[in-house]
Amino acid sequence: MSNQIICPTSGVQVNETKVRLVAGLVLLIAIGYWLTNWSVLPLLLFADFGLRSTDLGKYSPLGAIANGVVNALHLPYKGTDQAPKQFAARIGFGFAILISVLHLAGISALIPVGVLIVFAALESIVGFCAGCYVYTYYIRLFSKIND
Repeated sequence: MSNQIICPTSGVQVNETKVRLVAGLVLLIAIGYWLTNWSVLPLLLFADFGLRSTDLGKYSPLGAIANGVVNALHLPYKGTDQAPKQFAARIGFGFAILISVLHLAGISALIPVGVLIVFAALESIVGFCAGCYVYTYYIRLFSKIND
């Protein structure tokens, strides 16, 4: 087997421009929480990641805002496979749960928020989706286990 990373696909395409704008909004919300400790912000991330990590992504408030920006500015469509992006949203959902639970327990969530900030910045600014790379290895691992 080759060492080349081949990303399993779902066959469903999403607009990478929109995905990167959503990541930018996540970045802004995470920075806002970091600066203000306002409990509504991780709950917003929890709800939004929860929607985007399932087949309910069309109801995502951040997705709707990003879609409005794409349409208003006539930004280009750049297709990318949905499966790794949805997997990355599931990882984000886990971070949002962790941040919300820590906040509600009165425990500092600065480390998981900082991690979320780094990965949202990588996706939104340079188009690097760390969750997409994890997805590839995750699929490879489970395909080997099932062989």
